[in-house]
Amino acid sequence: MTDTAWNEDAPAVLENDHVRLRPVTEDDREPLRKIAFGEGIWDYFVSRVDSDADFDAFFDAMLADHAAGRRAVFVIVDKGADRAAGSSSYGNMAEADRRLEIGWSWLGVEFQGRGVNRWAKYLLLQHAFEDLDAVRVEFKTDVLNERARAGLRKIGAREEGVLRSFNPMPGGRRRDAVYYSVLAGEWPSVKTQLRDRGKAVNPSL
Repeated sequence: MTDTAWNEDAPAVLENDHVRLRPVTEDDREPLRKIAFGEGIWDYFVSRVDSDADFDAFFDAMLADHAAGRRAVFVIVDKGADRAAGSSSYGNMAEADRRLEIGWSWLGVEFQGRGVNRWAKYLLLQHAFEDLDAVRVEFKTDVLNERARAGLRKIGAREEGVLRSFNPMPGGRRRDAVYYSVLAGEWPSVKTQLRDRGKAVNPSL
């Protein structure tokens, strides 16, 4: 268990041979803007990014949440390309319950399907369980988002159930949210599974 609070320890530089995750700063605004308008990125997000104004509002919320400790927001850098690839966050950090959520995740289209998401999730899970001493890490997504659901299953997360009419979505639909989790006792096998997938010649996650 750490000696300091999660909102101090969660933001950290995390990296391996494939990706680097670092806390978001204002300097990341334009690099992320360049990759934020690809087709399909925001189809299942709770907010849309269709214009520069939309992106600035989205990015401003990232900075504000990070500064306030509501989220630990990470920029994902693809080390092979040496470029920002997207973003992911820790949120809903219930330190007293040793529980947090990994979410708010997106990648530019050119970085999808190259293993970037898998390695980012690997580092976030490793930091949560091995440094923050979390007991439960949870994920949620739109029940209609089959790509995200398949990706969560591939990293070893277990589906737990659907919360109906969870929140409104752009366009007026109310989302049914499906929850997944990884528990501390499952992390060693999930860690091995993620590493083994990383050795695949053509990883799809």
